[in-house]
Amino acid sequence: MAGSLLGLSQDISLERILRVALERGYTAQGEMFSAADMAQLAEEVFPCRAELLSGGLEGENQERILRHLTAGCPLLLPYDEDSNHEPCRRRGFKAHWAVVSGVLLGLQASALCPACQEDGEISGLFHPGPASPPPSPEHVAEIYLLAKQGKSWRPQLWRYQQAHESNAQLTDFCVVPAGGVRAGLCGRTVLLYPSTTESPPAQLPPAAGH
Repeated sequence: MAGSLLGLSQDISLERILRVALERGYTAQGEMFSAADMAQLAEEVFPCRAELLSGGLEGENQERILRHLTAGCPLLLPYDEDSNHEPCRRRGFKAHWAVVSGVLLGLQASALCPACQEDGEISGLFHPGPASPPPSPEHVAEIYLLAKQGKSWRPQLWRYQQAHESNAQLTDFCVVPAGGVRAGLCGRTVLLYPSTTESPPAQLPPAAGH
């Protein structure tokens, strides 16, 4: 799912991804309990670069993630999956991966930059232009992630805080690697970039006009 968002010239089959993961010892039956292994696997099977973030989805990581998504790049998020595929808190016993492909921001009107274009069908919904910088955090009232888990039929909007809390409590399920799911997944995400894209700086620029 993430590969299709990177603008690749060819599809990479699930069979090939699984074969490489098995050969490298990243998985035994298809499970991926290490974000570091997931990042290495992505770089090996796709023409992309992977950046591993640790420390959860808040603070400076939130700024990095917003910049990454508004630039049109996907990220891979480990979380506990509820029965409706949304994030929950089961201490890692329902750990799964989701692909996050976009973000919906509730903004103050003054935070809209001139490059933002209003949607032709939905009043009050604006799309960022190619050169639109992400807004400053103080202008953001709400954040929702556009995410999809492999078993769900369609993407869903998840509250950012809900996703953060689920990602940050992956602690108890005892699995490989050494240190279990806490060491492998807790508070970690994987940012994927097309191979020619430079990773963004750690800090967001000010919103246009501010």
